[in-house]
Amino acid sequence: MASALLVFGMIEAPGLGWTTPETWGAAAAGVVAIGLFLWREAKTDSPLLPLQLFHSKNFSGANLLTLLLYAALGALLFFLPYNLIQVQDFTPTQAGAANLPLILILFFLSRWAGGLVAHYGARLPLVIGPIIAACGFLLFARPGIGESYWTTYFPAMVVLGLGMSGVVAPLTTTVMGSVNERQAGVASGVNNAVSRVASLLSIAVLGMVAFHVFNQQLADKLDASKLPAPIKQAVLEQRNRLTQIESPKGLDIDQEQVLKKWIDESFLSGFRWVMCISAGLAILSAFSAWSMIESNPSKPAKNL
Repeated sequence: MASALLVFGMIEAPGLGWTTPETWGAAAAGVVAIGLFLWREAKTDSPLLPLQLFHSKNFSGANLLTLLLYAALGALLFFLPYNLIQVQDFTPTQAGAANLPLILILFFLSRWAGGLVAHYGARLPLVIGPIIAACGFLLFARPGIGESYWTTYFPAMVVLGLGMSGVVAPLTTTVMGSVNERQAGVASGVNNAVSRVASLLSIAVLGMVAFHVFNQQLADKLDASKLPAPIKQAVLEQRNRLTQIESPKGLDIDQEQVLKKWIDESFLSGFRWVMCISAGLAILSAFSAWSMIESNPSKPAKNL
């Protein structure tokens, strides 16, 4: 419920504004609810989320890495299909198939990456993997409109897949190895919950970024155009619909095509910003692994 309130406030903020009671009230209630939950968990004898797990530096570092990297991945998996279908004119089937390289690379290389932990420890793969993933996110920011999938999104998917495949197994090993056997199930559940919350928050927060960039870019293009003021206003009134903005009445075919191009370019600008921020999150996750996760983690204390 706390996460739902916080995410709701962030999602509604671009359209309603932060000053409306619905927006700030939901966000504030979410923050208070999270605080109350953590306070309750610290006081109870049988917590749902044992906070003492975070006394382990490896466990805290692994979950911080999860929060940052899976926030980046969640943003990509949410915004990329929208870009492919609405801007690049892919069919839904083609947009879904565009993710296959990532899935296949994870399937075939994750087991191999897990073996790296035995030879090099967990820290090295958890540093190198996110850095490679960051390069993949940056590659997603490069394509324009109408370019070939095989020369644009396919290489980006491959690089991202290589980076993520180096993270998944070592990350699981680190999480499970940082606690005793009795708490392994709880530790795994916490890490999975962190990854889900990371995706939710990134979609909400980076959605605000994407909308702001889209709105600004489209407004600038309309201001520089010679379209009548009522037409400009009619377009801006639909800006919450992003690429699904309908052409106002009174435009000829050429003007409709130009307006569609402006809308697509504005959305693509927002998408590029999201991908660049995602790359930054991946770099931060690599730094968290370098600074918090031991190269050869020691066995956890039995009374942890």
